[in-house]
Amino acid sequence: MERRWVPDGPLDVGLALQPHRRGSGDPTWRLGADGAVWRTCRTPDGPGTLRVSVAGGAVRGQAWGPGAEWALETLPALLGADDDPSGFSLRHDVLAEAARRHPGLRIGRTGRVMEALVPAVLEQKVVGREAWRAWRWLLTRYGEPAPGPAPAGMRVVPEPAVWRQIPTWHWHRAGAEAVRARTIATAAWHAAKLEAAATTEELDRLLRALPGIGVWTSAEVRQRVFGDADAVSVGDFHLAKLVGYALTGEKTDDDGMLRLLEPYAGHRHRATVLVWLSGRRPPARGPRMPARDYRAF
Repeated sequence: MERRWVPDGPLDVGLALQPHRRGSGDPTWRLGADGAVWRTCRTPDGPGTLRVSVAGGAVRGQAWGPGAEWALETLPALLGADDDPSGFSLRHDVLAEAARRHPGLRIGRTGRVMEALVPAVLEQKVVGREAWRAWRWLLTRYGEPAPGPAPAGMRVVPEPAVWRQIPTWHWHRAGAEAVRARTIATAAWHAAKLEAAATTEELDRLLRALPGIGVWTSAEVRQRVFGDADAVSVGDFHLAKLVGYALTGEKTDDDGMLRLLEPYAGHRHRATVLVWLSGRRPPARGPRMPARDYRAF
């Protein structure tokens, strides 16, 4: 199935889809040699593969599998058609410059909770490359092959029942210790209720009622599921330091970050995305945080 969609303004497809990529080897995401983005999704109708390309200012979506129709129907929302930046007033020159260089920035929404929640939990309290390795291992072992002519190795996120049945030794082989494994399995028991959440506020309440899910994980999920432009990833290892340095020249903590972001209420996540895109980073003054391989424990 195919769909052609013309956005109502500048759109950077790569930026819109990048938040859904979990490392360079993510089995659910591929960048083709021709610049097209391939993405898999477990839709309400079943697994689907989506290929997104741009030509002549129009977006071309091609989809395969039982979820093809749903994937094409929700394509504009995925690419940020519902994103409303009204009320976002740039108060810092560094953000204004980043916005000028990236006029096609849009925050899209997937509408799918578990595919955002599982990798977010895997990323709790570990370095990214360790979490992404676990994600690859689990998807390769338990994910379904992507429908259609997808690039080799692409997989679809498993159904909730599969996450609940993964044995402890396979979590261990993936590199996820018991706490994160238990958090994912518990969330999978409540997947139907989570997927049915109608608003970002409702999803936040449901997520944070589950053991092992706090402010950071909820924000990471809601940014992707609902395109929540105000969901700040409080508790992130790097974010507060980056925001502080970009806006004031000095590192700060979470409380300081929230004070700096107060003028952007309603768009605080959008402001942090522009901080990342600004490229301003505090100077490194020590070694990188080492990866802790839980497979050795």
